Amino acid sequence: MGQGPQIRKVVTHVDTTYIEGQKEISTPIKMVGVAAVIRNPWAGQGFVEDLRPAIMEQAPPLGDLLVPLIFHELGTADDVQAYGKAAVVGQNGEIEHASGFIHTLWFGNKFRDAVGGASYLSFTNKRGGPDCSIQIPMMEKNDAGQRSHYITLEFSISDAPGPDEIIVALGASSGGRAHPRIGNRYQDLEDMDRMAAEAGGVVAGRPSDGKS
Repeated sequence: MGQGPQIRKVVTHVDTTYIEGQKEISTPIKMVGVAAVIRNPWAGQGFVEDLRPAIMEQAPPLGDLLVPLIFHELGTADDVQAYGKAAVVGQNGEIEHASGFIHTLWFGNKFRDAVGGASYLSFTNKRGGPDCSIQIPMMEKNDAGQRSHYITLEFSISDAPGPDEIIVALGASSGGRAHPRIGNRYQDLEDMDRMAAEAGGVVAGRPSDGKS
């Protein structure tokens, strides 16, 4: 194995909400983002065909670093209800460089296994400069269809990413949105099936199977 990631800094962002929509939240919702600012391992090499060697060397240690920081802020695996990930590559890098660090099980499973999750980690990956928005979309860790936990943490790092850097981030939340009341996709599917059965036709591109 080669060397691990060259880490310039690690940033933790904590967002705790007490009131939403002028209504107090019975249990405040805490969202945590942890991010490592690393040197882009492919910087200055031109187009690199095989990214896997560097990913294998550097992505797992980043998971080992960031996951405990989530627990430091939120507590135990049971306290993590929703999760996600993000990566931002600096101006000299490719979107694929950012993607490489977060779209690998060698990184994602570090977090998923630690919190006992089953859902995939929702994500963003993009190119940006210092102080750009880092957006970590999240979903319920065991039920990707639970809309109440579709929530996004947003923050920035004033001096990152530099042109030859990558930000690799994980996010977690102690709950979903403050006062969820839009229903979930399962109710939508039931309603669509019922409407299709009643109409004897097609609703929203779904042929009726006669079931409700």
